[in-house]
Amino acid sequence: QVQLVESGGGLVEAGGSLRLSCAASGMFLAFFASNAMGWYRQAPGNARELVAVILSGDKTDYADSVKGRFIISRDNAKKTVYLQMNSLKPEDTAVYYCARSRTSKSLASNYNLGDFDSWGQGTQVTVSS
Repeated sequence: QVQLVESGGGLVEAGGSLRLSCAASGMFLAFFASNAMGWYRQAPGNARELVAVILSGDKTDYADSVKGRFIISRDNAKKTVYLQMNSLKPEDTAVYYCARSRTSKSLASNYNLGDFDSWGQGTQVTVSS
């Protein structure tokens, strides 16, 4: 049973930074390394939206709203995915979810919600103005 556990959320002022972590368990290291991983977010009343995706070969893709501010990375040895969030804005306020995809695509930009089959419980990020 794959488990994803997010951490690192909290309350921060606009312009500040947070680093989210997602620790995976219940899968072999090589299997984790071969999976695409993503961060999604969901604000109250909104649909869940993709924030960033990272493939096994470290190719990445980002939502236009976070490009240049957020960085997704992975440490396969630790079976952990990170989301470094800089220059945070109030509109970044949401619950952030980590997700795993077993689907193999050549481009990170081709991933969508339906490609992800395992999800964490989410971590709240609140950005005050």
